[in-house]
Amino acid sequence: MATDVVAQLADSLAKTGVEDGELSYKGQGRKLDNAQSAEEIVKDILEFEGLQALRMEGNTVGVEAAQAIAKALEGKSDFQRCYWSDMFTGRLRSEIPPALNSLGDALMLAGARLTVLDLSDNAFGPDGVKGIEKLLKSTACFTLQELRLNNCGMGIGGGKILAASLIYCHKQSSEKNTPLSLKVFVAGRNRLENEGATALAQAFQLIGSLEEVHMPQNGINHPGVTALASAMQQNPGLRILNLNDNTFTEKGALAMAQALKHLNSIQVINFGDCLVRSEGAKAIAETVSAGLPVLKELNLSFGEITADAALAVVQAVKNKNQLEKLDLNGNYLGEDGCKAVKDGMESLNMISLLGSLSDDEGEPEDDEDEDDEDDDDDDDEDVDEEEIEEEEEEEEEEEEENGSNKLSTPVSAQRPPDVSSFLSFPSPDKLLKLGAKRAMLVQQQVDVTDARKTAEAFLKIASVYKEDINDVKNAVLDTIDALLSKAFSSPSFQGYSFVSILLVLLGLIKSEDKIKPVLVVPGHLHALEHVARQDYFPKENVAVLEAFMSRSNKSLESCGNARNGLQSTLQRVRSQS
Repeated sequence: MATDVVAQLADSLAKTGVEDGELSYKGQGRKLDNAQSAEEIVKDILEFEGLQALRMEGNTVGVEAAQAIAKALEGKSDFQRCYWSDMFTGRLRSEIPPALNSLGDALMLAGARLTVLDLSDNAFGPDGVKGIEKLLKSTACFTLQELRLNNCGMGIGGGKILAASLIYCHKQSSEKNTPLSLKVFVAGRNRLENEGATALAQAFQLIGSLEEVHMPQNGINHPGVTALASAMQQNPGLRILNLNDNTFTEKGALAMAQALKHLNSIQVINFGDCLVRSEGAKAIAETVSAGLPVLKELNLSFGEITADAALAVVQAVKNKNQLEKLDLNGNYLGEDGCKAVKDGMESLNMISLLGSLSDDEGEPEDDEDEDDEDDDDDDDEDVDEEEIEEEEEEEEEEEEENGSNKLSTPVSAQRPPDVSSFLSFPSPDKLLKLGAKRAMLVQQQVDVTDARKTAEAFLKIASVYKEDINDVKNAVLDTIDALLSKAFSSPSFQGYSFVSILLVLLGLIKSEDKIKPVLVVPGHLHALEHVARQDYFPKENVAVLEAFMSRSNKSLESCGNARNGLQSTLQRVRSQS
């Protein structure tokens, strides 16, 4: 009997953590559609005395289940921490706001005083932010210290709603002599762009207590970066600033370098893949040299920085006794520059702190002859691919003829066109042979809920585009329209992830997943130009594409005319939006 009790207790502890007043269902993959499916969780909440935290990550909660859980939370006045990331997988976007409203109302009714609110990876868009707007403005969030909204697809609209809510909360809490003292703000991959970032900057400027700000991959250009730089100056306790994969350019980098002069507590600066360029890097180096005594990490990778600027950065860190890592990978150092940087770090006895330089882009190419040679190489690769495709088509035709002779099968009875075969080895002829229903067939074949599969399929279809052959051109564009209009109309489709993966596959950004880029051909860019003009393609993604297409990149050098056409279209579409 005692053994059974111990077993039951062990099982209970495995399901629900009791440490620090925490109840956890993290990663259990529960599908909670209604009140009945949430009965066990409701019971556990009601019986948990002094409940302070609820972990629901990795489950999927419907409206009715959320209402049942919310009802149980109404009596939990000690509640402080919401770990609710990845909690609405597979739910319609329209389900999420009412679910969040119910949970927020319960916390307000309970008199909870939140310190952590984590709703990351929920893809709820601007409407989801509206679902927590009332909670964020309430007394329940006067004590909030960590707000985590990573990868929620908030967009510009959601960013503005969030900023207004934080400003209101700060005003109301200040009137009660308990001003909002937010310490950690996380909102990466949210398509905030300049307007959303500028709105949030106004909130940050008022709050003044931030210690960590993480806003990578938000399509923010120099106006938004400049606004954030101004706001960061008012947060002197800032320790971590992560703006990776936004587009500073020199203007934004200079503004940020100025802001850093006011941040002597800064430990981690991540401006990787931010296009700070050489003058921006030199300005940042000057700030680092003059201050920042506790700096531990400095990331200026993939910023189009030349060797002289990189050496200025090396010299700037020579007295940083707490430095743990310097990342200058993926810049324009060249072989000699890489050696000089390594020698410089070696002379400072800091070579072990220098990150890899294996992805260095080489020196900026000004020599036309070298450009011609590179173009010739790309042309050779194009010819090789075309020859391979032609050989594959000839082999298929021979197999069909041989098969017909051996089996005496009439042409009308031959195997119908296969979408899988086309996507595996794309060719114009195969696409045309799919017939009038090709667009529908491709729609059915590709899983449009998967951003990577959709991006890969798009590039394969676009690769057979022929500007001077109308039948092929129209077939490609019609098929792409069918595929992407279905994808972007799907509530579960991550449009920003699609664009990010597309840029990785085109070799324009680096990937932590080691995704191998494709050989870029003009058809890819012609097809993208067409897509950018379509109503189904979110206009917030146009600015992201424009930013990356404007960068100097070897992968696009063989597509000069197509690239120019795409850049012009992106600029025109963005100016009209």
